[in-house]
Amino acid sequence: MTDMISTEKFKLRYSEIDCSHTLKPQVLLNFMQDLASDNAEKFGFGYTFNIKNNVAWFLLKYHIEFADYPEKIYDITLSTHAKGYNKLFALRDFKIEHGNKTIARATSSWGLIDLNTKSMVSIASKLSDNPNIKPWAKRADDLQYRKIMPLERIDRQKNFEARFDDLDVNQHVNNSNYIKWAFEVLNFDFRKTHKLKTLDMVFKKELKYAQSVTSQAQVNENTTIHVLKNADTQEELCCILADWVKKK
Repeated sequence: MTDMISTEKFKLRYSEIDCSHTLKPQVLLNFMQDLASDNAEKFGFGYTFNIKNNVAWFLLKYHIEFADYPEKIYDITLSTHAKGYNKLFALRDFKIEHGNKTIARATSSWGLIDLNTKSMVSIASKLSDNPNIKPWAKRADDLQYRKIMPLERIDRQKNFEARFDDLDVNQHVNNSNYIKWAFEVLNFDFRKTHKLKTLDMVFKKELKYAQSVTSQAQVNENTTIHVLKNADTQEELCCILADWVKKK
């Protein structure tokens, strides 16, 4: 079996950091998504595979642990590993390094949808002939997803609208916008003085052009819980659990 790891070095640009020289979370998610797409294409289950089979990958979950969130760091190395699949999900890990130091690890779960029926496809049935990727076997060092509890109260809330430039190639809102809308409800002083320690995201529903989203948050000292809803249907789009630490 091929060791399906892809690595890329990133020089952080002025537009990719915020006013306190901290990497914008949505930029990090875009880096991860782009490298995952390149890796999948390289090993035979990316864009070309999708077109041939009339399917599309969609992201289900992220769990990210930061030893040191990128602040006043202007070059990082990101690697991703497609570590296998079970019946319904493909599993992918990430690692972020600065110099010789690992500053973050992440795991993610992905599903495959039939574009005609809009239903989930058995990943095993589509990938069993690919010699590069095998069924997933649990490992001792696997990261664990955390359960995201429902909001007990709404401390902060804002509404947003999906714009044309928020859309991806499937004409749905790109997942990086969800974290941007979620964290936008937090006040300026909190964002300026805190950085992420641990992040869990669960993606539930898609959002399309011109649809409105309500971003709600519960703030518990250094932990925030976020729910994004379709403002018209009240369906939950994404849930987020974030732990923060104060910047030094």
